[in-house]
Amino acid sequence: VRRDRAMDPSYSYEKERWDVLGRLFRRDGMLVGPGFEPSEAILPFLREDCRVLVIGAGGLGCELLKDLALLAFGNIEVIDMDTIDVSNLNRQFLFRMKDVGKPKAVVAAERIQERIEGVKVVPHFGRIEDKSPEFYKGFHIIVLGLDSVEARSWINETVCGFLEYDDDGQLDLSTIKPLVDGGTEGFKGHARVILPGITPCFACTMWLFPPQVKFPLCTLAETPRTPVHCIEYAHLIQWPKENEIVEFDVDNVEHLQWCHKNAVKRAEQFGIGGVTFSLVQGVVKNIIPAIASTNAIVAAACATEVLKTVTMCCAGMDNYMMYMGAEGIYTHTVKYEKDAECPVCSSGISLTISESKTLAELIDVVSAHASVKGNISAPSISCGSMNLYMHGPLEEATRPNLQRKVKDLIMTNKATLAINDKKLPRTLRLNLTIA
Repeated sequence: VRRDRAMDPSYSYEKERWDVLGRLFRRDGMLVGPGFEPSEAILPFLREDCRVLVIGAGGLGCELLKDLALLAFGNIEVIDMDTIDVSNLNRQFLFRMKDVGKPKAVVAAERIQERIEGVKVVPHFGRIEDKSPEFYKGFHIIVLGLDSVEARSWINETVCGFLEYDDDGQLDLSTIKPLVDGGTEGFKGHARVILPGITPCFACTMWLFPPQVKFPLCTLAETPRTPVHCIEYAHLIQWPKENEIVEFDVDNVEHLQWCHKNAVKRAEQFGIGGVTFSLVQGVVKNIIPAIASTNAIVAAACATEVLKTVTMCCAGMDNYMMYMGAEGIYTHTVKYEKDAECPVCSSGISLTISESKTLAELIDVVSAHASVKGNISAPSISCGSMNLYMHGPLEEATRPNLQRKVKDLIMTNKATLAINDKKLPRTLRLNLTIA
């Protein structure tokens, strides 16, 4: 039947393949999102113009790439800094044994393009911090498949830095860069939609992330009771004593083997069993067991939200969905509130200065601003990940920047600076324009 269709001059693979989605976009209904207008142009927009960035090509990232490609998104890019390890193969289904050692982003992009006709996936092998803000501005939406709070916080601060407000503090909606985030931990997971400046950002709800478990050093050194205590003793106490020059590398096999050997000796001294090499890897790398089905469920929820956010064909999630599958299947959606005083996504203050202004002069201008009320005496100023002037240990190193022109330091005419001071109740967001 497929061959007969291909021989038919009126047959179109594109039209047939995405016909179900096309019908969804051509119809109005009770559940559509705000501003949705049925149109034949929506599907071609997804296939040809809409640009989606997936950050992370691991267990969740593989599922996201597959789902997005099967939802008719034709221009996808993926960035990941990791290479494929044998341990990835049980759940990261785009990879094979022959791919071990290769960049995840590159292999994942190749596999998706091989299996799904008409989709273009561009890989980026590297750190997200190495990309410029302009790179992220070029996408309609960004999807996160990360396993790191630090990486989430970084990209959250980056997209919130795109926000522009007028003098009355009203948000320019055209500067919003939507984020859809997914995360899994064993049989638990979450999906959330972040519209910076409108819905809560990561910084608004940082309390959702549980603190990392830490052990008192006295317990590790004197009264270990579990295999984990023995491993952390070898990792945190014994290694620095015996290897003062070399820092412990959690990705170095020889370092891990050393840690395993010494942790076993420590465990034998206290009659503790169960110290295995795989446990050593899990403890020092803070590895959380990954479940393939959890990744699939959360990725499906995220991909659906991407489609709804881009097309408004259906009302979107508002704004956080949790999934629990340890004892059955349970999901719950919660509407978290935006923190009006969030240091990352709130409007802050806006200033326009001349090109000749130095950093020291800028500090004086900010100190005199009505909203600051003189609460700046020893400020530290940063622009993204760049420290412009810092009090404390870095004061001497950054002091020369005070006499430099602000434009020469930030290399752009518009930027969002973060100002910290002991007298300030929170980080001050400064929307700076140089004219």
